[in-house]
Amino acid sequence: QMQLVESGGGLVQAGGSLRLSCSASGHTFSLYIMGWFRQAPGKEREFVSAISRSGLSTNYADSVKGRFTISRDNSKNTMYLQMNSLEPEDTAVYSCAASNSLGLVEDAGKYAYWGQGTQVTVSS
Repeated sequence: QMQLVESGGGLVQAGGSLRLSCSASGHTFSLYIMGWFRQAPGKEREFVSAISRSGLSTNYADSVKGRFTISRDNSKNTMYLQMNSLEPEDTAVYSCAASNSLGLVEDAGKYAYWGQGTQVTVSS
């Protein structure tokens, strides 16, 4: 069983920045595609970003492209999400997830392991 723990959420003003972290244990971190998802109140969970096993390939939802940057450090079993130019619409619970799919995936159903989530609130 793989355990994922997110941290770094909080309250920030619009235009500000946050960096989320996702620490993994229990399985070999570098064997998994990693992703970030978010869920706002009253809305369905949505894909934010994913990163390949090596960290060399990434993809992003259109809504965050150019503002968010995903990265990973396999030596530390940790993934990050740098969020800049935050907007009130980014307010949500952000969760990290791990997938053993062949390539980058946006389908939450392809992710086998999930963290508990961290709250990000952006005030206007």
